[in-house]
Amino acid sequence: MTKKNIDIDSLKTQAVEIRKEILETLQLAGSGHPGGSLSAVEILISLYGYKMNHNPQSPEWSGRDYLIVSKGHISPGVYATLASFGYFPKEELKTFRKFGSRLQGHVHHKVPGVEFNTGSLGHGLSVANGIAFGAKMLNKPNKVFCLMGDGEIQEGSVWEAAMTASHHKLDNVCAIVDYNKVQENGPTNDIKNLEPLADKWRSFGWHTVEVIGHNFGALIKALDQFGTIEGKPFVIIAHTIKGKGISFMEGESKWHGKAPNSEQLAEALKELNSE
Repeated sequence: MTKKNIDIDSLKTQAVEIRKEILETLQLAGSGHPGGSLSAVEILISLYGYKMNHNPQSPEWSGRDYLIVSKGHISPGVYATLASFGYFPKEELKTFRKFGSRLQGHVHHKVPGVEFNTGSLGHGLSVANGIAFGAKMLNKPNKVFCLMGDGEIQEGSVWEAAMTASHHKLDNVCAIVDYNKVQENGPTNDIKNLEPLADKWRSFGWHTVEVIGHNFGALIKALDQFGTIEGKPFVIIAHTIKGKGISFMEGESKWHGKAPNSEQLAEALKELNSE
């Protein structure tokens, strides 16, 4: 259920623990995506720990809010967050990317709390729109969140979905852009410039808010605005750091899809333990 009384310090502590679990999961698997997982930690915690109505004991509860993780390769971050909130035992994180495990490399609906298989980028917002449209048709109060990557929104399908949400006045949709400014092959805006990003969303008819995506207070304030704007979909542009929290990963495109080895894990955990 939504929590309104929130302890920012406890959220920060949880963020450190989730970052450790992300890195340990990846090192054990020998593959995966640390960079984008680490940049999205505060966003995921703010959703599950504050904003979203959800029930880990009944993941398909009809009154839940929905999160579509369109950047599905950040599954280590999503799975560590879901485990932290009680959707499945943390011990299961050790099976990530192992043969027969339900914890696949891209988020998968067999995992409790995962609504939709994603990973082929550019599709999540359309899925979110469909769920939101259905909720409106049935006069249901469910909210729908869609977490996207910045490299992903270089795809035209995202902007088709953005037009659709605006046209249908889907004010029960909240898109969140994890704007960490680095994609697989380098700086996002060197590959295809997104700026002026906020103005683009506004021109497509979205109520647009920009925040520092590692600041819990700013994220919570932005999320509190969602639901107060009638007739417009809502987007939060969250300025983040790829590989946040680990000095040798921050801002480095090579950590888009590279697991740390045992020595790098030890160095990273040392940094996190010093926070």
